[in-house]
Amino acid sequence: MASVDNKGDEEEPFVVGAASVDNSETLRNHTKDVHILSSAFLLIFLAYGAAQNLETTLNTKDDMGTISLGILYVSFTFFSLIASMVVRFMGSKNAVLLGTSGYWLFIAANLKPTWYTMVPASLYLGFAASIIWVGQGTYLTSTARSQARDYHLHEGTVIGKFNGEFWGMFASHQFVGNLISLAILRNGAGGTTSGTTLLLTVFLCSMTLGTILMCFLSKRVDRGEEGPKDSSFGLCSSLISLLKSVITPLLDVRMLLIIPLIAYSGLQQAFVWAEFTKEIVSPALGVSGVGGSMAVYGAFDAICSITAGRLTSGMSSITWIVSAGLSLQAGVFLWILKYSSTSGVLGILYPLLMAAMLGIGDGVINTQLSALIGIIFKHDTEGAFAQLKVWQSASIAVVFFLNPYISLQAMVAIMLAALVLAAGGFLVLTIQIEKAFSSPS
Repeated sequence: MASVDNKGDEEEPFVVGAASVDNSETLRNHTKDVHILSSAFLLIFLAYGAAQNLETTLNTKDDMGTISLGILYVSFTFFSLIASMVVRFMGSKNAVLLGTSGYWLFIAANLKPTWYTMVPASLYLGFAASIIWVGQGTYLTSTARSQARDYHLHEGTVIGKFNGEFWGMFASHQFVGNLISLAILRNGAGGTTSGTTLLLTVFLCSMTLGTILMCFLSKRVDRGEEGPKDSSFGLCSSLISLLKSVITPLLDVRMLLIIPLIAYSGLQQAFVWAEFTKEIVSPALGVSGVGGSMAVYGAFDAICSITAGRLTSGMSSITWIVSAGLSLQAGVFLWILKYSSTSGVLGILYPLLMAAMLGIGDGVINTQLSALIGIIFKHDTEGAFAQLKVWQSASIAVVFFLNPYISLQAMVAIMLAALVLAAGGFLVLTIQIEKAFSSPS
């Protein structure tokens, strides 16, 4: 990595005197945009993530919290089908900016939680989440490609590094957000209106800062910003474009092989939010221990995301890293099947250790999935990232709706089956890509 950078530094001055200055400025802009994007998502999702963890606790009347989250992820799934077209038309920067509004309104709705505020906010957040995540994936990939192109770096390495930084910062939202919740809601303040109002107000301020920070992102001239801007772009063309954005990625066998891993990534996240905290953490540590366990989960998730991103250089490294993450999570699920709560130090240590292992697996899967999609699907980045969110959000919605009606053992069995299917599809994909690269043609 260092040798490539040095080579680039040596070659530039021989072209034009000012070129090295311009390219240095370009390099700073690329990395600056990654820092801004990562920091903004941290500010937004430390608020949303912590609020989501508390949703079923704060809004227990008529299961309004659980149902709102279910509606949110169903809406997320539906709007992800059209998100690639929206992002392509708006541009990735505008998409992530607009997407922040849904998270802000959802938190605001929790200040006055009724069916008339929560349901519309959940529906709109589904749309906002779809475009912010497709926009994020497109923007980050475009930024990495620009840096790799400008400095003749290995594209896979740069994509891995940038994704590692982003997902490392993003994963730390669980750690920071839950610590804020613990600080404000300590000593039973979570049961009072003043305590929750203060917490939600702090979250709204954090989200506002994140939105303002996104305004400083550079505008990217990527596929998303070269989208259909012709005034003659009529209804028929729109429908054709929509169908192509939905169907075309599904005609690619590589996408079909990645979908099981995408769906599993959503299942394992929802399992932590809905099942692990309720069935493993709460009985051992109490409701107040949920924030602490999720902080541990987020800390290890963040550390592993950064590490995995820096280790990513191509398909071979992605294969080994994903395999390690899946194996670790498989071990946790097998442990849970035989687990029974104990007293004493071990009774506290075991749930925290499980949380750390699940966080490591989540960091690996998120980082490598984004890098993998960015490397493979160069010609339809928006469509590929839209498929990522379609299948992720659909699997999350399934867990939320099944949660009241299924036992922990049954859910763990489903998780293991999904993990095996994901690993099988990923292995076949790896073999196909290796054959393609080794082919004489």
